[in-house]
Amino acid sequence: MFIQTEATPNPATLKFLPGKVVLEDGTADFRDADAAAESSPLAAKLFSIPGVTGVFYGYDFITVTKDDAEWQHLKPAILGTIMEHYMSGDPVMASDASTDEAGADGEFFDADDEPIVATIKELLETRVRPAVAQDGGDITFKGYRDGRVFLNMKGACAGCPSSTATLKHGIQNLLRHFIPEVQEVEAV
Repeated sequence: MFIQTEATPNPATLKFLPGKVVLEDGTADFRDADAAAESSPLAAKLFSIPGVTGVFYGYDFITVTKDDAEWQHLKPAILGTIMEHYMSGDPVMASDASTDEAGADGEFFDADDEPIVATIKELLETRVRPAVAQDGGDITFKGYRDGRVFLNMKGACAGCPSSTATLKHGIQNLLRHFIPEVQEVEAV
């Protein structure tokens, strides 16, 4: 098994491509070992590596976030853990665990704004999320109120130094171009 790695815009996050489907549907974001232990055998193993502070699953990639440890020390252990996990045949997610879907859970917006929200979601799905997934992360819609769009940033995007620029100059400009009612975009 050959696992490729790719740098992300977030220097604390590295993208691992196992050459296999990681999650068939949705994404999964683990910010601590306790959440990982309940939901994902692979994430739990990755959190046992000293220096690992976050694990994110996309369709065909895993991003791992580290503390101040050096990648040259962490990368071999992470690669070995991922390879060992896939060779064992164990599932990536526990059978009773759910993945994060960009569903209506926790979304907020006024019913009168439903057409605007539908357009925002379509633009995010078709133009933003594929590009962000290339960088090892995900962005999902959280809410819309008074011209402000609220987005949830996950994976490599969470805590990335360039995420503010991505939000303000990239996503905000895109949404404003297609939807004049949008005034601002914020991360939640």
